[in-house]
Amino acid sequence: MANTKAVKKPKKSIHARGIEALKERYGWTCVSIWVVGLVLFFIIPIFQSIFFTFCKVRLVAGDLQTTWVGFENISYIFTKDANYTNNLTMGVIQFAYSFPIILVLSLILALMLNQKFRGRVFFRAIYFLPVIIASGVILGTIIGEKSVGASGNDEAVTANMINVRELVEWTGLPEKIGKYFESAINAIMNLVWKCGVQIILFIAGMQSIPDLYYEVSKVEGATGWEEFWFITFPSLSRVITLVTVFTMVELMTSQTDKVMSQAYNLISSQMFGESSAMLWVYFCIIGAILGAILFAFNHFCAKKWE
Repeated sequence: MANTKAVKKPKKSIHARGIEALKERYGWTCVSIWVVGLVLFFIIPIFQSIFFTFCKVRLVAGDLQTTWVGFENISYIFTKDANYTNNLTMGVIQFAYSFPIILVLSLILALMLNQKFRGRVFFRAIYFLPVIIASGVILGTIIGEKSVGASGNDEAVTANMINVRELVEWTGLPEKIGKYFESAINAIMNLVWKCGVQIILFIAGMQSIPDLYYEVSKVEGATGWEEFWFITFPSLSRVITLVTVFTMVELMTSQTDKVMSQAYNLISSQMFGESSAMLWVYFCIIGAILGAILFAFNHFCAKKWE
């Protein structure tokens, strides 16, 4: 029998190792700038904000003086502040109806814009245009307002298209359900303007799905509805998670959110401890809702699709 010798892998040359080491140094150099910014402008302010939640903070002679008060700020916003509880309730309700509408609407528009037709690049640009306009002072110059999507603007736009109150009364729905649909329809303009980034993410996810899946489904005689539920939607599980988190952050930090507006007003009044307590309580509530949604989605949908 012929002797067999183990085949040794050729060692990398000194030149190759030097190039890899150089690339690694360049990579760490670029990442280090981002890490410094993350620590200075994100991590430190977060822990400082948590600390302010349990302190009485005052600005004295250009310096912040903190006094530990425990849960006094949290007790203040729930027992002594007359508006926070109502604003918190309205914020959660607004999140509850805005979140699913944005996700479903952006997914439907992404499905339409992902089809092959003439001028699809132009229409994609149109749907992303509100993101560019609303991200700066351009919109304020156009409509003379500080922010987009205020309830007055939404109601003014929808009033010219349809009488929402008469439509809700005609359906004979209970008062609470009627107010929900009225608020949702009045805010439709604002919700459409918030779908730009989500549409781009969904389109990117759809374009990463191999065409072979759809070719096989056509051979098997699957309908478009079956292709969506058995190919497109399961393949977008990670994108849906990303869009869910992004939409939650966007809705929470919106200038039209009443909790955020109240907290900003307190910051202007140098009530830093109370404003931090308001925002962290709001974050914990919305975070718990988001966590429940992601857990249910991953447990009942994503794992089965994988």
